[in-house]
Amino acid sequence: MTQKLIALDLDGTTLNNQSKITSETARVLKKAEDAGNLVAIATGRPNRISVNYYHQLKLNSPMVNFNGGLIHVPDQVWAGERDSTIPRDLVFDVLKMKRDLPIQMIAAEGKNFLFADQLADLDIGFFPTQLTSEQILNEQSLTTDPTSLTIFLDNKDQVYVKQVLGAKYPNIEMNSWGGEVNALEIVHHGINKYAGVRYVADYFNIADRDIIAFGDEVNDLDMLTNVGWGVAMANAVPNVKAIANDVTTLTNDQNGLADYLSHYLSL
Repeated sequence: MTQKLIALDLDGTTLNNQSKITSETARVLKKAEDAGNLVAIATGRPNRISVNYYHQLKLNSPMVNFNGGLIHVPDQVWAGERDSTIPRDLVFDVLKMKRDLPIQMIAAEGKNFLFADQLADLDIGFFPTQLTSEQILNEQSLTTDPTSLTIFLDNKDQVYVKQVLGAKYPNIEMNSWGGEVNALEIVHHGINKYAGVRYVADYFNIADRDIIAFGDEVNDLDMLTNVGWGVAMANAVPNVKAIANDVTTLTNDQNGLADYLSHYLSL
């Protein structure tokens, strides 16, 4: 059997609606690995809130974080590790822009650090509810280039901020978050989930036709449209379902990933 790379989005895909990995999902993914396939997480989440799922699944493969910005093997030294950073000066420019724009919060993050200029009144689970004095974002605390910069601001200001930053920093990608939270996430130019998954596949000499990827949101579009077999979850947003090769019968809250993969790989 030809080895497959199984690329997994987390939220809305591998995780149920309680942000848990069910025993059935873990069982099927272990069977897929035992059959000789490579299982890899590909998430927009940073390392700090995804590594627990990596260890729960007992993976040894590289993990893709920040939508492709960081590719690494957690808690190990891996020769293939890649961290595509953005310049610190960009972060400091945005801090200055906050004086004139209704930006709620700015957060700069890397593999092992998180800095924010303040706590925002946002109950989204991605950012801590408390900051130590050492985590306050300023020119003294941020001494290295971050992998990702997240700007929380009103929708009406996003176009202007994109124009200003895009003109000064052409080598960045700017993506809007979906849902109820209004935010811009900035990463290095050319970074997306597919680029991250493709990097892992190249490292293990796996062709596109042998990659199967699962996702549910707009940040999964590049991945699902470029791999050999892109699968949208039954709970995916409409434009993701429209471009996928297939759609699971069941949702993420019904073990949809495990059900589909069991049949697809005849596990």
